[in-house]
Amino acid sequence: MSTFVITGGATGIGFGIAERLAGDGHHVVLASRDRSKLDRAEGQLAAQGGVCSTYVLDVRDPQAVAALFEAVPQVDGLVNNAAGNFACPVVDLSFNGFRSVLEISLYGTFLASQALARRLIAEGRPGVMLNIVASYAWTGAPDVAHSAAAKAAMVAFSKSVAREWGPHGIRVNALAPGFVPTDAAVQGILADDDAQERMRDLIPLGRFAEPADIADVAGFLLGDDTRYVTGAVFAADGGRSLGVAMHRGGVRPMPPQVSAAAPGTTH
Repeated sequence: MSTFVITGGATGIGFGIAERLAGDGHHVVLASRDRSKLDRAEGQLAAQGGVCSTYVLDVRDPQAVAALFEAVPQVDGLVNNAAGNFACPVVDLSFNGFRSVLEISLYGTFLASQALARRLIAEGRPGVMLNIVASYAWTGAPDVAHSAAAKAAMVAFSKSVAREWGPHGIRVNALAPGFVPTDAAVQGILADDDAQERMRDLIPLGRFAEPADIADVAGFLLGDDTRYVTGAVFAADGGRSLGVAMHRGGVRPMPPQVSAAAPGTTH
């Protein structure tokens, strides 16, 4: 049994990954700022027979992050899932809003990754890390430039430390999930009646993601089947990041067939 720390692990994608790892027999350590959400998540995992510990943690606090990784008896892996985001045009975005998202997503990833790497290297043990990013880190997207900037930096960070820590047996990969319609996400993004249909039309597989869709890929990347994979960025988004048609109306009808004229004749 391995032990995995999951930041932002009490709800949404983080909790889905926790369910997958706990179901595989691993010990999951959930970290979140909200004690009530942690207690609820721990109860759900316990009811499923999972082994779980919880810590109240603000990933922006260097001392608190270091203390967590010192307190857990053994840590084999880390999922950097804690993130902040909200929709806002850049011209209306405050500096504090921009800074807050970067501090949670990027700084939190740095602090937790560094704390675990220091411990693993000191103990002479291998480990694995998975950073949850977003496909708009490379495609861009309106109204989330703050989050896109943080996620793009997380991709670069993932590749850089994969190169640094590979000689120590520490693998680092990134996963860009598709849209999971959690209560908070639906309230903030799919507020009007047509929003769900418009967003779904942009997904080649034709549906939104469920937490298990993302958790299965995360479990794969954290497991032994990908023991030779590091510095990679995977998208599990139903094809959403592949782009859209250059024309309207979906699939174009095929043009009528024109038969070739026989030699020496005219139409």
